[in-house]
Amino acid sequence: MTAITPEAVNLRTTPASAHRIWRVVRLNLVNKWTTIWVPMMIMGFIWLVNYLIWWIIWAATAPADRAHAFEGTQWSGGGFYIFVYMLVVGIQVISMTFPFALGYSVTRRDFYLGSALTFVMLAAGYAIGFTILSALEEATGGWGLGGHLFTSIYFGGGGFFARLFIVFVAMLFFFFVGSVSGTLYMRWRMNGVLVAGAALVLIIVGAVALITFTSSWHAVGEWFATMGPVGVVAWLLVPTALAAVSGYFVISRATPKS
Repeated sequence: MTAITPEAVNLRTTPASAHRIWRVVRLNLVNKWTTIWVPMMIMGFIWLVNYLIWWIIWAATAPADRAHAFEGTQWSGGGFYIFVYMLVVGIQVISMTFPFALGYSVTRRDFYLGSALTFVMLAAGYAIGFTILSALEEATGGWGLGGHLFTSIYFGGGGFFARLFIVFVAMLFFFFVGSVSGTLYMRWRMNGVLVAGAALVLIIVGAVALITFTSSWHAVGEWFATMGPVGVVAWLLVPTALAAVSGYFVISRATPKS
């Protein structure tokens, strides 16, 4: 891991709040190995593994049956691994750079706003890259084999900008869920994370019970079908905003501990 030194990011050179926030962005991006290169390597490895699987299917299937065999790849969930990694990045930004930033007189407000801006920038960059790869996948007919990774059904089929929106919002969701987890840990350590996780599980179980006892699963299915991928993902902005606001208030009273 690249060492973070005062010379790499001078957090006390500019008095303006906007400049201090931008300094935090630079601080979060000092270790490009974690925030940029590792995600790209993960996505490249996922693509390589999927391509090898597609080639095996293609080679082992009669030409007349290949189109039918590759229909199942549209349900591939391989692309979700990169989103999970963004959750990890959100946790690392808080847990690893927060103590360092406070040591250089960065306020909690500036640190959190700078980190939030970092998440938005990274989400936008990765969403653009992911969507460009999906366009290449479509243009090459599934990389010449009819496979689906960046164009799986979960990312919608509404065109370039619809997929860009879906991936961007999903990236933001995982970034801020990771960041609020990090703030809970910084404020209350593992006890806070466990209590929050338990509360979330109880809420989910309660929602499932409510839907089940009211025989509303059919209505839930209709809602998903009516909203479509873009509409469903747009609703992720609600928990994303809640996570972002919650993280701000939690970190405002957090104190780094050894």
